[in-house]
Amino acid sequence: MKKEIRVLVVDDSAFNRVSIGKMLEKIPEVRIVGFASDGEEGLQRFFELKPDLVTLDLEMPKLGGFSMLRLMMQARPTPVLVISSHSGQADVFKALELGAMDFVAKPSRPVSAELYSIQDNLTRILRDFAGFAPEQFRLTDAGRSLPAVQPEAVTPVAVKRAYHPRVVVIGSSTGGPPALHRFFSSFREVPPLIFAVAQHMPPNFTRSFAERLNSHSVLEVKEAAHGDVMRPGAVYICPGGQNLLVQRRGDQLVARIVKPPAGQIYTPSVDALFQSAAQTCGAEVLGLVLTGMGNDGARGTRMIKEQGGMVLAESEESCVVYGMPKEAVATGCVSQVIPLDKLRLEILRYRR
Repeated sequence: MKKEIRVLVVDDSAFNRVSIGKMLEKIPEVRIVGFASDGEEGLQRFFELKPDLVTLDLEMPKLGGFSMLRLMMQARPTPVLVISSHSGQADVFKALELGAMDFVAKPSRPVSAELYSIQDNLTRILRDFAGFAPEQFRLTDAGRSLPAVQPEAVTPVAVKRAYHPRVVVIGSSTGGPPALHRFFSSFREVPPLIFAVAQHMPPNFTRSFAERLNSHSVLEVKEAAHGDVMRPGAVYICPGGQNLLVQRRGDQLVARIVKPPAGQIYTPSVDALFQSAAQTCGAEVLGLVLTGMGNDGARGTRMIKEQGGMVLAESEESCVVYGMPKEAVATGCVSQVIPLDKLRLEILRYRR
């Protein structure tokens, strides 16, 4: 028998509540246990019904989505799926940093039949969620303010073989935005490395996400554009809804942005990024598989290892969801499993 997911829908628009409820009810694993039209009613229903998951609008009267999210995470940490419009990009990233599990972007016209276009994303996220037990979500830690990372001295360590990566490719999904923020903001000096990131995210959000990361990092972070010459000290974020491939042009590495093939489940694809980097750069690639649901990145992990590169996976203790790293480790091709806050030091050791 499939696991049942009891869902509370919170949105101030009656049209949205009904529409989201209808879409969720099409997913066999889902049962809608209640609706709420604002944060005050949402909190009351939340404590009464004890749902497995809450869908949350951020802009609501009385008690807003942020306040409701904070109070839920303090009292009873529960997976929250934010359903927000493109105009509220900064709010979405703030909600993720406060502990929201993931988000789905509403169409530009909030009260219209276009809302049903999010059905596929809702179905994928909820079905992935059904494969995890509630205790596998580190929501208490995700919702807390994390202390600033303190500078640490890099201590040389012996490695089994000379390994000097040129490119670091990173894959992440659920819990990825705050993890990437923490990772890139931890650098105190600019390393001679090229970073490329595939974070599962819809179109129109990755540019503002890259700008947010850039404002908190010594590295140059940008949304990758087709034809970008990839330079050391820079971070290239794959545009939402696309795939980022790494190609060679003489001695240079160049970003190629391509449309995902039909049937691709996760976008941007971690596998596509990892595989292209492995084929182009061979032993000069270091892969990082961070927090996320699903198995995206597992095939790419195998290829990086086959081409002579290395892959590190985030450990369960720091993941919001230990799904993608677990699948990567299961391939037998991951060299080390490391907590998020120690990944920077491990990478810098390879450059000594």
